[in-house]
Amino acid sequence: MSTISIAECLDAACEAALRAAVVLDDWRKRFSVREKGRADLVTDADLASQKTIHEYLCSRFPDHQFLGEEDLASRDSTSHLTASRERKRPEDAATDDRPTWIVDPIDGTTNYVHDCPMYCVSIGLQVGGQLIAGVVYDPRQKEMFSAAQGMGAWLNDERIQVSACDKLEDALLATGFPPDLRGQERALDWWRHFSLRTRSLRRTGSTALNLAYVAAGRFDGYWAFDNHVWDVAGGTVLVREAGGVISDVDGAAYNPYTPDALASNARLHPILLKALAEGP
Repeated sequence: MSTISIAECLDAACEAALRAAVVLDDWRKRFSVREKGRADLVTDADLASQKTIHEYLCSRFPDHQFLGEEDLASRDSTSHLTASRERKRPEDAATDDRPTWIVDPIDGTTNYVHDCPMYCVSIGLQVGGQLIAGVVYDPRQKEMFSAAQGMGAWLNDERIQVSACDKLEDALLATGFPPDLRGQERALDWWRHFSLRTRSLRRTGSTALNLAYVAAGRFDGYWAFDNHVWDVAGGTVLVREAGGVISDVDGAAYNPYTPDALASNARLHPILLKALAEGP
């Protein structure tokens, strides 16, 4: 990180997310006035949001690398991003010591398309293989979740922490489903399993918001089997700095480049791991 402070990076991530939110709001208003297919509009919105984030962060930290969800989908749209053109796999960043921004320009795309206010901008910073700063911004609720290693987790100007729930039957859990459930029916099996053993379940459609809500104590835990690193990069730091725990679903040390994740308020973690090990 040389002379750049982690606080400076966190401030930049917050500003980048705010700028991207302006772009998303502009594109959202076009849905009702353009006849072009919505899938194309969302592609445009994704790319415009990511471009805004990249340009701002690049201007602040020209030596940093950048990995965005849209880099893998359409690399020619961001041809000046050094990271995306050098890497064939996003997990290659896990062994790279250079600071790397990991970005999801719209997490919760289906919600965004339907004007359902459950989507966000997610930005994480990885250094030396470790996620050290994260931001999840919900533009519809104007909620800025932010955290950095050793600095705690925050919602706007208030410090947040995970819940104190220690019983599965009292827990509100969240999960995520893959875009296509065919062949992935185990997600439904686990939904039924935890539905019968918890207070209730939620499926918001946004992994990043799920993790932010665990950090804020709104959810007591979250599990999923189909994440990408850009979905979790911002929220991972939030959960840890708010006093929670995140691991792979088998309890192994968390690797954000693997698809499965279990996040909780820490007290529930061994209970959830036991349930996941025993099977639905």
